[in-house]
Amino acid sequence: MGSRAALRALAVLWWVAAAYPVVFRARPVEALAANWGTRAIRPLPGDITVRLLRDNGFDKVKLFEADPPALRALGHSGIQVMLGLPNDLLAPVAASINAAEQWVLQNVSTYVSKYGVDIRYVAVGNEPFLKSYKGKFEAATLPAVQNVQAALVKAGLGRQVHVTVPLNADVYESLDGRPSSGDFRPDIQGLMVSLVRFLLDNGGVLTINIYPFLSLYADPNFPMDYAFFPAPGAAPSQASVQDGNVLYTNVFDANYDTLIAALEKHGLGAIPVIVGEIGWPTDGDKNANVANAQRFNQGLFDRIVAGKGSPRRPQMPDVYVFALLDEDNKSVDPGNFERHWGVFNSDGSAKYPLRLANGRPIVPAKGVRYLSKQWCVLRPDASPTDPAITGAVEYACQYSDCTSLGPGSSCGNLDARGNVSYAFNQFFQAANQMKGSCNFNNLSVITTTDPSQGSCRFKIQIDTGKHELTGKSGAGREAAAWSTVLAAGLAGLITAVW
Repeated sequence: MGSRAALRALAVLWWVAAAYPVVFRARPVEALAANWGTRAIRPLPGDITVRLLRDNGFDKVKLFEADPPALRALGHSGIQVMLGLPNDLLAPVAASINAAEQWVLQNVSTYVSKYGVDIRYVAVGNEPFLKSYKGKFEAATLPAVQNVQAALVKAGLGRQVHVTVPLNADVYESLDGRPSSGDFRPDIQGLMVSLVRFLLDNGGVLTINIYPFLSLYADPNFPMDYAFFPAPGAAPSQASVQDGNVLYTNVFDANYDTLIAALEKHGLGAIPVIVGEIGWPTDGDKNANVANAQRFNQGLFDRIVAGKGSPRRPQMPDVYVFALLDEDNKSVDPGNFERHWGVFNSDGSAKYPLRLANGRPIVPAKGVRYLSKQWCVLRPDASPTDPAITGAVEYACQYSDCTSLGPGSSCGNLDARGNVSYAFNQFFQAANQMKGSCNFNNLSVITTTDPSQGSCRFKIQIDTGKHELTGKSGAGREAAAWSTVLAAGLAGLITAVW
């Protein structure tokens, strides 16, 4: 009888564990989360990107907008999704519950029910309280959050999908530099308290974006070693902050705990706080390079795998690495580095080695096909001082990504001929190597010899029209649309430049 009872009890235990896995299965320590941006001239196909995520242990992903190819590719993938509602939709969604319901129907309900996408969060806005926006989105954010929450409940998704708002770290401050003195910015203190209270009351989470690189970029006197996680056994940075009995040895911990102190100060310490964006770029600035990015992201991944949080929140929260892939069509208003945040290049190749759980290395994307091995360069007999060169290069860079040519960047040491060749090739590849796209008034020529030099890589674009996986992605259509834009410019290239 005793053994029968034990077997029955064990059977019940297994049934409950299967029915409610979240109770019995902790999140694997090797699981990671990433931001998947899609602002690329030729986006990596969605199915290849999803396989890249899964091959490297990413079980969560954040999309900045409802990108149909990406969402369809995520269906039945086992990857949890945070889906962004862009800032330009905040006002209409705040003003109309019907607009919120329609957005949820089209972008959440449809992908959950029809495609099997595991959407867990709707990120309402993206850093809407950023100081540089000068209050543009402040009035609309909370009403938009409330309407999206109501729409999710009406759609029967209130328990599965929760609301959040990704915020920049400039929403809080510490006047004396100690995290324990943290509080919300005075101009939005009331708004922050109301927003977080609503999230807390409705099962939401708070999302914060923390960028140690930007601290360094904004202040040339910022102590560089304080931007990185200290290596095990290393002496703490001389810039470490003593706060009572706690020594803060890196800016991430100090920044995160400043927010936690601000929340606790207003009785909101129970809100879960996840990190929505954090990373380090590899190009576009003197401090944006492979060595620094590898150092920072390895330290970050080590913390994630170890589950080591901050002094005030010892358990590491979900951390969405920024970013999975480079985006060579992204705005460079913040700086040329904006197109180079990826752990992987835009084609899914790894930029540098990283160790994951148990020392497992990251692996590149599989099934990627490329255009022909040919490059567009300045003709050997052409002079880089030709009067027509300036206009040709400006035109080429208008329709492609030349951010690697800046001072301190990976191609910043090219000579004049190399600079021109790099610009010509970037245009040629962005134009899908189309006939006529390497015809800068006879200043250029196609070569099959790789012109890459040192750290400067002359890339060949991916061929989104053919690859080895299922072909379900819409990346080919997006690339075709971009090629159409380029083709329209090609017809008037000579008259436009000369």
